[in-house]
Amino acid sequence: MNKAKHQAMSLEALQLVAARFKVLSDPMRLRILQLLQDGEQSVTTITESVESTQPNVSKHLKIMQEAGLVARRQEGNSVYYSISDPTVFDLCEVVCSSLQERFSAHASAFAFQPVRAISRRR
Repeated sequence: MNKAKHQAMSLEALQLVAARFKVLSDPMRLRILQLLQDGEQSVTTITESVESTQPNVSKHLKIMQEAGLVARRQEGNSVYYSISDPTVFDLCEVVCSSLQERFSAHASAFAFQPVRAISRRR
């Protein structure tokens, strides 16, 4: 979907792109990815950090693993996850920068402007 090389994508390709965006459309998954950006974490640590339940976190991690975003490693009874596709942060950066620009423009429209006293003639 690059503007410089605009080329129609096949339906299959569009479905794959949509599936990637769908995986990234959940705030909990984004929180988990943000946490994993600092390095590998155990499911227990992730669960505590995002203040959720272990089954809920495991469900989200499985979805992200199936999408190829995170990698899973087991050591004894502990399971650890890490980022397997760091390009996901490039996408997040593009979206965050775009939102920041958009909201900055809106915020400037509401910037505080001192109101001049209105003099009344009598």
